Amino acid sequence: MQSIRNGKTPSSSSTPGRGISRRMGSTGIVVMLIVFLVAVVFAANQNDVIGWLVVIVSLGWLFLATFVVFSVRGATRKATAKLAGAAAGAAPRSGVQVVDESTTVRDRKLDHSFKIIQVQAKVITENLDTDREMVDRALETIEITASNGRGMIKKNDGGPVEGTIVD
Repeated sequence: MQSIRNGKTPSSSSTPGRGISRRMGSTGIVVMLIVFLVAVVFAANQNDVIGWLVVIVSLGWLFLATFVVFSVRGATRKATAKLAGAAAGAAPRSGVQVVDESTTVRDRKLDHSFKIIQVQAKVITENLDTDREMVDRALETIEITASNGRGMIKKNDGGPVEGTIVD
C-alpha cells in the first residue's frame, strides 16, 4: 500500500501540480510580507513621505496577493469537491440493485393513461360547441381511463416487492 510505504495518505497534497501551486502561493505571500516589512523599516528610519507611500503600496499588494491566493484555493476546493461528487455519481455502483418489473410496467401504463386523458381533453375542447356525442364519448373515455389508473395504483400499494435482482 502506498500510504504505508511513504507515510502519507493518498489524499494528501502529494498529487502532481497541487503541492507546487500551494507552495508558490505561500511563497508569494511570504515575499510580499518581507517587502512590506522592509518598506516599513526603511520608512521608519528615513521618516519621509515617499517611504510611507511605498509602505502603503506594498501593503496594498500584500492584501491583493493574499486575497488572490485564498480565493483561488477556495475555488479549487469547491471545484475538486464538485468533480469528486460528479465522479462518484458517474461511477458504477457495485451493490445489488432490485429492478421491479411490475412497477416499471405500471408506470408505463399510467403514462399511457395520462396521454389518453390529454388527447381526450383536446377532443373535448375542439368539439365542445359542435358535436355533443363526441364530447360524451371523450368524457366516458376519461372516466374509464382514470378508474383503470386508480386501480393500478391501489393494486400495488403495500404489496411485497417483486422483481429481478441485477448485480
